[in-house]
Amino acid sequence: MLQAAWEELLAVGYHALTFEAVAARANTSRTVLYRRWPHRRDLVLAALRHQTPPLPPPAPDTGALRTDVLALLDRLARRMMEIAPVLDALTDERARDSDLARYLQDRTHHTGKAMMATVIDRAAQRGELDQTSIPASVAALPLTLVVNEILLTHRPPSKATITEVVDQIYLPLVTHYHHCGH
Repeated sequence: MLQAAWEELLAVGYHALTFEAVAARANTSRTVLYRRWPHRRDLVLAALRHQTPPLPPPAPDTGALRTDVLALLDRLARRMMEIAPVLDALTDERARDSDLARYLQDRTHHTGKAMMATVIDRAAQRGELDQTSIPASVAALPLTLVVNEILLTHRPPSKATITEVVDQIYLPLVTHYHHCGH
């Protein structure tokens, strides 16, 4: 049933997903689905959990801040595109304060922030920056920009866009904080 829900989600997206279509795909009845998952968001969350691995990948460790952040953003963009059909749920008022919304936030923003903290900590250990001078909002900025890009365009950002975020926005900003000690 969860595989059928995932396949239907990939085919039609969150907003067009119906219990009828999932039931038909799974050769079962709507009643069976409703009994286990009373709302579409519950069924989608179960399908998402079934489909995607629960543990986040380790933060990249390339030996330099720039390449670590590039690798992290690329990985985050790819992971988000794996769950892209579900991201539309965030625009659903009924799903906004639900287990599904919290799961999506954990899978994207919170996981990304934790990985970014690891990347910054390693860069600080190598002497590339002073992490105590970098505000949390600045540290998470590249993640925020990439996540927003995906949510707005429903496409992964290009390598050129990710490189521009890192080289033109993020590195100059953290370098500023590193040198000025703000």
